[in-house]
Amino acid sequence: MTYIHDTIVKLQKTSPAQAEFYQAVEEVLDSLQPILETSEKYKKHAIIERIVEPERQIMFRVPWVDDQGNIQVNKGYRIEFNSALGPYKGGLRFHPSVNASIIKFLGFEQIFKNALTGLPIGGGKGGANFDPKGKSDGEIMRFCQSFINELYRHIGPTTDVPAGDIGVGAREIGYMFGQYKRLTGNYDGVFTGKSLLWGGSLVRKEATGYGCVYFAQYMLEAKDDSLAGKRCLVSGAGNVAIYTIEKLYQLGAVPVTCSDSSGTIYHEAGINLETLKELKEVRKVRLDEYVTAHPDAKFIPAAEYPADGHAVWRIPAQLAFPCATQNELTEADAQALVANGVIAVSEGANMPSTQDAVEVFLDARICYGPGKAANAGGVSTSQLEMAQNASMQRWSFEEVDEKLKVIMKNIFLSASETAAEFGEPHNLVLGANIAGFRKVADAMIEQGVV
Repeated sequence: MTYIHDTIVKLQKTSPAQAEFYQAVEEVLDSLQPILETSEKYKKHAIIERIVEPERQIMFRVPWVDDQGNIQVNKGYRIEFNSALGPYKGGLRFHPSVNASIIKFLGFEQIFKNALTGLPIGGGKGGANFDPKGKSDGEIMRFCQSFINELYRHIGPTTDVPAGDIGVGAREIGYMFGQYKRLTGNYDGVFTGKSLLWGGSLVRKEATGYGCVYFAQYMLEAKDDSLAGKRCLVSGAGNVAIYTIEKLYQLGAVPVTCSDSSGTIYHEAGINLETLKELKEVRKVRLDEYVTAHPDAKFIPAAEYPADGHAVWRIPAQLAFPCATQNELTEADAQALVANGVIAVSEGANMPSTQDAVEVFLDARICYGPGKAANAGGVSTSQLEMAQNASMQRWSFEEVDEKLKVIMKNIFLSASETAAEFGEPHNLVLGANIAGFRKVADAMIEQGVV
């Protein structure tokens, strides 16, 4: 469609050298063609031109002092993308790879992910090219305080509510919240992912992984199938991967892999969750130590990965859960998964499959849950944390988990029913994108040109 093509070309000129952002925009806009062809109002109100431009882009330097007394400088970002449905909501990522393109792609995806939850939250994202690995608690505290010295001006419980992401857990949220409180004098729900001691929600740590598995469960149930007994491939070894593995066990499946930047663990008997948590949550060491405790497991070093992809996706299984990072699953990986008999893929990470890989899944007609739908459990539980903070309540683990299950089921139904409405019932990418877009776009139209 010329309209979409022209929009992307213009975006490449006004936002140069942002490959990940272009990829996210193109993936969404291409799948919107059916609704754009049948509803002239979106073109009339320039929704596409408006929705691809953030409402606000904040970039700032973050100076801090390391333990040797040296001054270090990082770059901070907050992209407040769209507030048609509510205050901006999305995580902060601290990782060396962070740049404007990464944050904008994540923020753009967040618009539609948040819309799919049915909760009153808009889309945003932020972070810094700071690496917490190898830093002392004092260094991380000083960095977080400096980061908030700028960001506090732009956030608030009804304006913009950041959460955690890669490199940002309860420790970092605590340091940032403390500095925000110090600067504003306000004790309010401006962050989610807080400690349970002072306003955090049960299930928040587990939510993205649990939700990813629930989404897979609903995809399989729609095919009169279940998770029980299925062998599963999981990538990553952070929160999302760990709690994807935990929920898979709870629902009767057998996860046999996990991975980090050093390599992949393949444990045919099933990943030992206790060992994985000890290595990654307590000791914070590389996965190669897993085989010391489990000599029957195999460690595949990253240096031995196939040139066209990732070792974790070349192992025979029935279900796959990409839970590490963007573009980790290539076209060759997707072909290997399909050839090895995978019947469903549920994405725990943001945009973990390349566009070519997605096409392989769709052509094969396997169950494919795109990240903006399948990994929405994290932001959903963040909003539940906001609700608990606003009402000064504390819900039980079971209450929050039950609400999460309902939200994930509703996301699946919204995506699948919309896909069927537009004649492609197998295509949850199209269903999720159109369902999320339609909700945001209609709200934008009702709110006028803002």
